[in-house]
Amino acid sequence: MPFLVFGAPRIEEAEIAEVEACLRSGWLGTGPKVARFEHDFALWRGVRPSQVAAVNSCTAALHVSMVAANLEPGGEVVTTPLTFCATVNAILHAGLRPVLADVDPTTQNIDPDAIEAAITPRTRAIVPVHFAGRPCAMDRIMAIADKHGLAVIEDCAHAVESEFRGQPVGTFGDFGCFSFYVTKNVVTGEGGMILGRDEEHIARARILALHGMSKDAWHRFSDEGYRHYQVVECGFKYNMMDIQAAIGIHQLARVEANWERRRQLWQRYDEAFADLPLGLPASPESDTRHGYHLYTVMVDAARCGVERDAFLEAMNRQRIGTGVHYLAVPEHPYYQQQFGWRPEQWSIAMKLGRQTVSLPLSPAMSDNDADRVIAAVRKILAG
Repeated sequence: MPFLVFGAPRIEEAEIAEVEACLRSGWLGTGPKVARFEHDFALWRGVRPSQVAAVNSCTAALHVSMVAANLEPGGEVVTTPLTFCATVNAILHAGLRPVLADVDPTTQNIDPDAIEAAITPRTRAIVPVHFAGRPCAMDRIMAIADKHGLAVIEDCAHAVESEFRGQPVGTFGDFGCFSFYVTKNVVTGEGGMILGRDEEHIARARILALHGMSKDAWHRFSDEGYRHYQVVECGFKYNMMDIQAAIGIHQLARVEANWERRRQLWQRYDEAFADLPLGLPASPESDTRHGYHLYTVMVDAARCGVERDAFLEAMNRQRIGTGVHYLAVPEHPYYQQQFGWRPEQWSIAMKLGRQTVSLPLSPAMSDNDADRVIAAVRKILAG
């Protein structure tokens, strides 16, 4: 039986043809396809093209956004402990100090009350993470930010389609940062996008993302003739390539169809697991649009009769890939050693991180694939 890869993307002939055309063109770096992808993304999210900048990862997007936001070095940034390490690492790379605020046990998103409690005179920004595609409580988070004069940089890595009260996530804060990693809802292999309210901040982010140069490679070497550039800041090597954008152009064109397929799979899992002792994801809030990025179940050994890690191993023996999203940030040795953090300080995130399992959820999955996942889960829990 073939191994069911966790988060395998749905790649069709349009992407393959676009990449081939890119290879044959001789232009592989940042060029016309990146410009088209940026334009299409801006149009889809209802903003001007001058409000977006494509980069090579969401991590890069977060880092550059914090630098472009002119946050005071050493300032504190409040974020969630239930996230990928990149969220916290980007804060550190920007010369800032991460401060963790625990999550809501139902939504698994950062708890606004915990944000308020974590704010000090040194706080400069909030980085909410729209976990698994569920939008954070952006009304409350923005009210806190306005009250204390804080920047907001949204980590939308899981949430490219998500909306809160009819407004796309990533458009609330000063910046929204998106991921196009291979397991994400729009795929470029590796890649990211910065969306900003302030066009001057985005213009600076674009310069920072390519060495601090005033002109990108397309403008230097295009058929319009060589353009001189000047280095105006000490920037980074974070630009997206045309090869990546060639995939993303067609992924973005199918974003709604792929979202609908994941929604169908999500609903199928909900129905199939309703009678099991698993903790299932909470239903989406009525005034939001969930991105349906991760289907995370909670394996409580006392209820399920199996430890979480044993469940992961059993799924692997059934030739089904799974994920853990996420072991809480304070569980990792580096952050314990660097900051003296202990998981018990954020007890909700700790508990969720020790029980969570992400099941396969991808528009590439067939109904038979879903049947395999459901059968495997039921078999493992039956003992």
